[in-house]
Amino acid sequence: MDLAYAWYEAARAMLAPARLAADMTRHSLEYPGNPFAYGPYARSAAAALQMFERATRRYGKPHFGLDSTVVDGQRVPVFERVVWERPFCRVVAFERALNRGPSEPQPKLLVVAPMSGHYATLLRGTVEAMLPNHQVFVTDWSDARMVPLLEGRFDLDTYIEYLTAMFRDLGPDLHVMAVCQPAVPVFAAVAVMEAADDPAVPVSMTLMGGPIDTRRSPTAVNCLAQERGMGWFEKNCITVVPLPNPGAMRRVYPGFLQLSGFMAMNLDRHVTAHSDMFHHLVTGDGDSAEKHREFYDEYLAVMDLTAEFYLQTVQTVFVDHALPRGAMRHRDRPVDLSAIRRCAILAVEGENDDISGVGQTKAALDLTPNLPDARKAYHLQEKVGHYGVFNGSRYRSVIAPRIAAFIREMQASPA
Repeated sequence: MDLAYAWYEAARAMLAPARLAADMTRHSLEYPGNPFAYGPYARSAAAALQMFERATRRYGKPHFGLDSTVVDGQRVPVFERVVWERPFCRVVAFERALNRGPSEPQPKLLVVAPMSGHYATLLRGTVEAMLPNHQVFVTDWSDARMVPLLEGRFDLDTYIEYLTAMFRDLGPDLHVMAVCQPAVPVFAAVAVMEAADDPAVPVSMTLMGGPIDTRRSPTAVNCLAQERGMGWFEKNCITVVPLPNPGAMRRVYPGFLQLSGFMAMNLDRHVTAHSDMFHHLVTGDGDSAEKHREFYDEYLAVMDLTAEFYLQTVQTVFVDHALPRGAMRHRDRPVDLSAIRRCAILAVEGENDDISGVGQTKAALDLTPNLPDARKAYHLQEKVGHYGVFNGSRYRSVIAPRIAAFIREMQASPA
């Protein structure tokens, strides 16, 4: 498996001339001055060439593209600024150029993006919905392929330490939203800080579709880890970054393997989507084709994870169920969830979530016996899957307002 990445890079290099030729030919077939450009054969050929070029390219890190928002009825520009940075992550603040202050003080909200293969820009819609009423920050995790080996290891323990450092630097009065994978490390980081009586403990944490206890309503993803065992994952999922990448010789779980897993879970849907894309290009339905491009430009942009983080996460969360069993440790110290007494918790789940089953996130409420019931809340969103928990129309119209109301309530009555 150690040579898998090298073979992948070699295949991309060999396809580069064909990809360039396909793109140049497509542009010539679509050139308005070409008399043959308007015939059905030219459109079909151009569409096929575009599909080939898109299927063989490496998709770069997307941009958030959140240029403006509406605050108290006024449209204001939004600017990105890095406010915290370490080798494997930086925190981006979305600063709004307000002509006047908001009518009410607005809470600080740190959105912890999943470190599970996609970039933080996957949460573009999540951030956008919260911008009008919150000072929003988001974790922008680094692609392990781009982090030099000299920067050291990054595992689940390091992840938790990054979070506690962010909480201290962005606090006080910070609220945290963890989307999917980071629900476990955010939950653990808060417990560690509560046990130390740290004054920078967040006011609240919103856990969305997170695998707190994967023994509840186990999904195919959860069962895979149980069935295969850690030896299988290390043998079949870990490889080494080749030269000339900045992170050369670092052991990683590569993004292209993660993407193949994503695609395989809903292969029929992806085949249909690409078939429809070809049809849209041939018939000249530019709007539909552009929607396809926008989605897949984001979906196909993936990043590598360090091997130690990936393997430790699989072992801790999906194989050992260490957190709900009370057996999770951080730097050899127990993670005591009963220490959580101040940080309020809102658990959000999707009825049709096929990644984190119903009840897995809600378990956080049962695992915190010393947190008052008044500081716990739960929301089950009907008719949404995993992605719909943090994006889409129901997120914007129902879930985001529910989260905003919970944050306002906890902000007004801190522990």
